[in-house]
Amino acid sequence: MIMRLFASLGFAGALAAALSVHAAEPAANELTIEINHLRNGKGMIHACLTRDHDHFPDCAADTDALRLSVRTRDAGALRFRGVPGGTYALSIIHDENGNGKLDTFAKIPREGYGFSGNPPVRFGPPKFEEARFELTPGPNRQQVRVRYLL
Repeated sequence: MIMRLFASLGFAGALAAALSVHAAEPAANELTIEINHLRNGKGMIHACLTRDHDHFPDCAADTDALRLSVRTRDAGALRFRGVPGGTYALSIIHDENGNGKLDTFAKIPREGYGFSGNPPVRFGPPKFEEARFELTPGPNRQQVRVRYLL
């Protein structure tokens, strides 16, 4: 009888611990990205959502980054689902020729690009701090204006 009581308490304790761990996990959120000012429907849109200051805006080496790629004609709104809350920055490229990268000429982008918060772009891409935003519980939105230099 005493063994059953301890076994029941052990199970109840394990269940309570499991529930408290589950409750402590960050809430899964959704981020909708509205893309504006695309100059045409060619190619692909590549989006990268990162928390890593060192891998922004090119998050190719960031193994924890979340990525989406869609055909440009289907890119009115992108959705990242199940994203833990926190501080992020987003970069987008309009890969018009579909080669999987942002083409440049003399280090000047030949294809479109954009960032969360639409920070000004002067002599190079913005820093993480200029494009960062907080992902909060529930639905979140970012509007990204795609810019073209050439």
